[in-house]
Order: sequence, then C-alpha cells, then structure tokens
Amino acid sequence: MSMRFGRPSSPEPEINLIPFIDVLLVVIIFLMLTTTYGRLTQLDMRLPKADSGQQESKPNEIRVSVSSDGRYTVQKSAVNPSDVLGLTQALSQAAQNSPQALVVISADAQASHQSVIQVLEAAQKSGLQHITFAAQSRTRTSNLP
Repeated sequence: MSMRFGRPSSPEPEINLIPFIDVLLVVIIFLMLTTTYGRLTQLDMRLPKADSGQQESKPNEIRVSVSSDGRYTVQKSAVNPSDVLGLTQALSQAAQNSPQALVVISADAQASHQSVIQVLEAAQKSGLQHITFAAQSRTRTSNLP
C-alpha cells in the first residue's frame, strides 16, 4: 500500500465566458445608443455669405468696426476705453446729427461674440434702434462652398 501525501489533484479551474460576453454586449449596446444620441444633438450650421457688393457709406450711417483683438472704431475713430461705456459715448456723439441713423457693424471673422454683443448693447443704450451687419462679398472670398 502506498501513501499519497499532498492534496488530491483537482481539475483545472475554468473561466466561464458567458457572463463576460453578456457584460460586453451590454456595454456595446450602451455605447451604440449614446453615440447615436450624441450625433442627433449636434447642430450642422453653415454661415451665409452675402451676394451683394461692398456698400457705399451713406451720410445717415454710423460705421462701427470690431477688430479680432476686441478694439473698436466708430466712424474711423478709435474708441477709448474699449468697453460698453466708451462705445456708448462714441455712438451718442456720432448720432447727434441724426438720431435715426443706421448702425453698420463690421466685425472681423475672428472677433469674439462678446465684443459684437457689446456694440449691440452700446447702440441700445445710445437710443439707436436700426442696426445691420456688414458682410464680405462672396466674390472676394475663396471658392469654398
């Protein structure tokens, strides 16, 4: 009779893959659903371009230019300080002769949205209600759609 020392040999442990596959399928379904909803919430915007040419400056217009770094000019005069109060004073002085003047905003393409909003706010505080935006002619831009 021989004695066996040690543990009895047990079968190799097995990894059950079925719960692992179930979890992976749930994760894949979750990712597919969230990706689809993410695409539905995006806005596909294309900004318009103007077909008209450069308009001539009219005597009843007040031209406000906004540079890409946030500096302002009103009727080709620099505005100091470059804030809403300074813009309001400059627009009020420019509108002394014609209170019903048209404010034409020419903003650089790289100008911040906030700097354009400040021009709109200053025009409102100055009592100027007629506002428009200048656009570059389509013939002066590249041929991109």
